[in-house]
Amino acid sequence: MKRSWVITTIIVVALGGWLGYSYNTRAQNGGGTQMTAVGSTALQPLVEAAGEEYAGKHLGVFINVQGGGTGTGLSQVQTGAVTMGDSDLFAEEKEGINAKGLVDHQVAVVGITPIANKDAGIKELTQAQLIQIFTGKITNWKQVGGKDLAITLLNRASGSGTRAVFEKWALKGAESAPAPEQDSSGMVRSIVATTPGAISYVAFSYADKSVQKVAIDHVEPTVANVTTNTWKIWAYEHVYTKGQPKGQVADFLNYLQSEKIQNTVVPQLGYISIHDMHVQRKADGQVINK
Repeated sequence: MKRSWVITTIIVVALGGWLGYSYNTRAQNGGGTQMTAVGSTALQPLVEAAGEEYAGKHLGVFINVQGGGTGTGLSQVQTGAVTMGDSDLFAEEKEGINAKGLVDHQVAVVGITPIANKDAGIKELTQAQLIQIFTGKITNWKQVGGKDLAITLLNRASGSGTRAVFEKWALKGAESAPAPEQDSSGMVRSIVATTPGAISYVAFSYADKSVQKVAIDHVEPTVANVTTNTWKIWAYEHVYTKGQPKGQVADFLNYLQSEKIQNTVVPQLGYISIHDMHVQRKADGQVINK
C-alpha cells in the first residue's frame, strides 16, 4: 500500500513539473498568439508553408492563411480586420487604399510570363505584337509567324494582382480585350495547354512543359533576367501590416525574410528570393540598382 502511494506521488509530481515546464515554454514563445493573413493567392503558398514551420517552433502560435485576392487583403488589413494583408501590388497602386497607414514587408519576388498553346507555333513575340494580341488587334497566329490558327485569349479575373502586373509591365498599361477569365493559375495553365491557339499569363512556377513560355524582344523569362530587371514582368510579394508590427507578428515577418526561408522555402515554391535581386523597384515604378 505504501509503495503504491509513493509511486502515485512521484507521477503527480512529475506531471506537475511537465505542465509547469510546458506553461513556461508557452509563455516564453508568446503562447496563445493568433495571426490571420488574407489576400493574394499567389503569395498564399509561401505564407502557409512558412507559417506552418514557424508555428511548429512556437507553441501556442496559430497562423491562419486565407486567399481572397490582393484587393481583399489590402482592404481588410487597412480596416484592422486581419493581422496581415498579402498583396502582389504596392498599396499605392490599389485604388481606395490609404498606403500611409500601412507598412510594407516584401517577402519574395514573382516573375510572370506569357504562355501559349504549343500548337500556336511561336516561342517569341515583340512587346508590340504581345500588346496587339491582348488588345484584340491581332487575331491569328500566322500574323506573327505562327500557324494559321485563331488566337484565343484567356485572362485572370479583373481583381487579380497577376493581371494588374501583366497589364502594367507587359502591355504597357493597356487593358486586355474582353475574354474568358479564370481566378486560378493552375486552371489557366490547364486551359492554355489543352486549347489550340490559346494564350494567357502565369507566374513562372506555373509554366511547366505542358505550355510554351513566350520570350519578348529576344529576352527569355528566366529568374536570372528578373533579378536584373532584364525581364520586366515581375512583382514583389508584399505582406502589409497596419502600422509597425510588434511581438510575435514582427518576429514572424522577420522569419519570412530570413536567410533560412529565403534560401529554402522561397525557391522550392517557385518564388525568387528578395536577397537575390540586383535591382529595387519602387512604388512609382522607378528601378534602381541595389
